[in-house]
Amino acid sequence: MQKTRDFHYRSVHDRDAFWREESGRVHWDTPFESVLDFSRPPFAKWFVGGTTNLCYNAVDRWLPTQADKAALIWVSTEVDREHVYTRQDVYEEVNAAAAMLKELGVGRGDRVLLYMPMVPEAVFTMLACARIGAVHSVVFGGFASVNLAQRIDDAAPKVVVCTDGGSRAGKVVPYKPLLDRALALAKTPPASVVVFDRGLAPFEPVAGRDLDYATLRARHHGARVPVEWLESSEPSYILYTSGTTGKPKGVQRDTGGYAVALASSMEYLFNGRAGDTFFCTSDIGWVVGHSYIVYGPLIGGQATVLYEGTPVRPDGAILWKLVEQYGVNTLFSAPTAVRVLKRQDPALLKQHDLGSLRAVYLAGEPLDEPTAQWISDGLGKPIIDNYWQTESGWPILSAQPGVENVPTRFGSPSFPVYGFDARIVSESTGEDLGPDEKGVVAIVPPLPPGAMSTIWGDDARFVQTYFTSIPGRQVYSTFDWGRVDADGYWFILGRTDDVINVAGHRLGTREIEESVNSHSGIAECAVVGVADALKGQVAMAFAVLKNPAAAETPEGAKQLEGDIMRLVEDQLGAVARPARIRFVGALPKTRSGKVLRRAIVAVCEGRDPGDLTTIEDPTALEQIKESLQ
Repeated sequence: MQKTRDFHYRSVHDRDAFWREESGRVHWDTPFESVLDFSRPPFAKWFVGGTTNLCYNAVDRWLPTQADKAALIWVSTEVDREHVYTRQDVYEEVNAAAAMLKELGVGRGDRVLLYMPMVPEAVFTMLACARIGAVHSVVFGGFASVNLAQRIDDAAPKVVVCTDGGSRAGKVVPYKPLLDRALALAKTPPASVVVFDRGLAPFEPVAGRDLDYATLRARHHGARVPVEWLESSEPSYILYTSGTTGKPKGVQRDTGGYAVALASSMEYLFNGRAGDTFFCTSDIGWVVGHSYIVYGPLIGGQATVLYEGTPVRPDGAILWKLVEQYGVNTLFSAPTAVRVLKRQDPALLKQHDLGSLRAVYLAGEPLDEPTAQWISDGLGKPIIDNYWQTESGWPILSAQPGVENVPTRFGSPSFPVYGFDARIVSESTGEDLGPDEKGVVAIVPPLPPGAMSTIWGDDARFVQTYFTSIPGRQVYSTFDWGRVDADGYWFILGRTDDVINVAGHRLGTREIEESVNSHSGIAECAVVGVADALKGQVAMAFAVLKNPAAAETPEGAKQLEGDIMRLVEDQLGAVARPARIRFVGALPKTRSGKVLRRAIVAVCEGRDPGDLTTIEDPTALEQIKESLQ
């Protein structure tokens, strides 16, 4: 572990030398003048004066050695199609898409909004924007019209690129009607909409505004569009994340710092090398998809798998089938996906040859120990938990096998990643805390390369939101509780705004969830704090069973609830025991797999659950309501 600690120490105490070395992983058209400008805290500018381009580093740079090698492997179990694009193929498609955008008047600094599912054309368009210096903003496919209109007004795109529709678990999701309504609501609608028609959902083109992707592509096929060399701190993209005010925050990413961070992470975090195949099961609408479906693997000279589908369609072995078929070396998924697989036949984990697979990485929400243990036992592969945010752009906490092989511990995302000066601090004093003391996970600025540079169009909100909540010092708050054990392993204990105050005792929902999940009969659960006249709040648990038949009768449900209550009491004490444990068939989640805890709380307290535009399965919330009756 000493090598990892020394590596991290150098990254935050000798920043200039450390990041100067790492900058050699990417191509610079103009060398940078200084590594870091931190003259206006907390704003950091990396590789000042240097010019580079994300598209060039992802595509052009690899053509001399990889022109005929696989670069983008598209698999859709939704429409039963697979297509392998070589690096040369990607180059051709990206140039055509870049020429299309330039025809529509898009240039350096202009915004292009993408409203697309997991199709290659979405990746080509993202890279085309990067090529010509435009700023892309990908909105997760299926977002409702009001949410989409908010993002259109904030980013003010010159062009929107969309599809007619997508498909989820075999059901067509129309995109174009949602976009049309959003454009009617938007105050600053773009002049042009490019529609990639998949033939999934009928739509009416709007004359004078809507253009056909295939027609434009045919017109520009064979085009060669020069790379626009951007100064390192110029924005590469905007990615919106929810804000406490209701107005979404446009996380702004730079160009040079992001390229360097991702290039280094492919080796140090993922232990990868050029020529590998990387499979990330996220969506391009989320930060993980930006960093580790599109840019990271391609910048690192790796092939990337773009998967449209679920982990259980056509069956629970599909991910492992693809690992075998394409010789995947690294799989990056989410704990939610693993919990879905836990409800399948465990034999499915053994059906395919996973000899090429070196490790499985999981992120997106806390990885509980039972889930980590289950997938580790089932696959016999290293399971590496990592913790990060839309804002950070790449992992904040993770094992770093490319630096040093250190044993992982289930339930822990291991250690701070190089570049992130992470601390556990007191929410009341701002002071650093010692081993096993619970506090807020914070980062001492400057934020490293690859992290957000500001909120789009709102520097003041960037400072106010992230750098003012810890008293006495200007540090970045992740708004997550954490602790570090005596051996230096970090643990995330839930959101600071998901704390339950039960009769004066402050309890993290994550701690109770971990305990409930440790019961052998539980597939997953969510714990929320519900208002209580006597205790202020009580903990309420909603659990999904591996075998629903165990709670089919009132007697069986009561016995099982009692068993879990005793388990929680044994592990955490009586104060942490939930008031009730309700058994449901599914938890209400967003399409990215995050549990809608605030909606659950609202239902428990008899309030309107509010905006549910991102919910994956509306019936799941109905099950919560029914369980309370």
